[in-house]
Amino acid sequence: MIIQHFFFFMTACIFLVKSSDYLVKSLVKISSFFKLNEFTIGFIIMAISTSLPELFVGIVSALDGEPIFALGNAIGSNIMDLTIVIGIVTLLAKEIKIKSKIIKRDLIYMLLIVILPALLMIDHKIWNFLGIFPNTPRGISRIDGFILLFVFAGYIWSMFRQERLFRKTIPPVSKVEVIKYALLFCASFLLLIISAHFVVDYASLLSFELSIPPLLIGLFIISLGTSLPELMFESKAVMSHHEEMAVGDLIGSVISNSTLVLGVTAIISPIVGDTLVFVSSTFFMILIAFIFLTFAESDKGLSWKEGMSLVLLYLFFVIIETYIKSF
Repeated sequence: MIIQHFFFFMTACIFLVKSSDYLVKSLVKISSFFKLNEFTIGFIIMAISTSLPELFVGIVSALDGEPIFALGNAIGSNIMDLTIVIGIVTLLAKEIKIKSKIIKRDLIYMLLIVILPALLMIDHKIWNFLGIFPNTPRGISRIDGFILLFVFAGYIWSMFRQERLFRKTIPPVSKVEVIKYALLFCASFLLLIISAHFVVDYASLLSFELSIPPLLIGLFIISLGTSLPELMFESKAVMSHHEEMAVGDLIGSVISNSTLVLGVTAIISPIVGDTLVFVSSTFFMILIAFIFLTFAESDKGLSWKEGMSLVLLYLFFVIIETYIKSF
């Protein structure tokens, strides 16, 4: 049964990724019709779109009463994006130099926003220690979810203000093509919902049959599948010499996972996760975000050495979490 459930789980992940891929392609074409520039499509459209698998897994898991899958998936996807994904992308490109001061500033915002869910997760302990708000619920509450969505909305608004600074546009499509891509968008959206439902269902079965905590299932297995859209898009972007679009997608994906995904999930069903695995994985996520920021902010940018270092960091993370799980 385990092999069968794993097969169906991987099949559902493939459909999740493919439906997300088609939805992203349709959104890019629709966006080009309105003559949006490269950075806007790279961050606002692509970053949110490539986080759709995480978002729908979060929504379905929350509706099923298991939002812990969303927490593990969000943390795991962020770690995956900041190590394996950008590491492989850097190795393919051999070198990524970030020249834009705006993108370098956004990297700092990314680090701060990555820390925010961790603070919201433990704020009840802080308030109880200080004797303030003693009834603050554990984990990420519905109020915390609205805070995360507010931060996400504020950041998107700041992106629209920056949009005019990036002139390069994507070739537009005709009105007939827009209708075709709009239909593709609707079909992809429906398939995305269905596949997300099966991903969560079979992840729950695997968690039960393998006696693995749902947080770890989300952290490693689900995040591996939901991070594929970022890997595919960013690889294509750097190979086409669109480094700004790739970095914009990375920043947007991490921010979307940390705010939009967790925010929507928490509003549907509050998230509780104060285990040792959560603490260690969250600490590792923040540490990796800081290391990536240090690499990206340097004058030399990201070379193949930094790319390899990030990939090895993920392997180190897997070893540490496996060791912690053994206790």
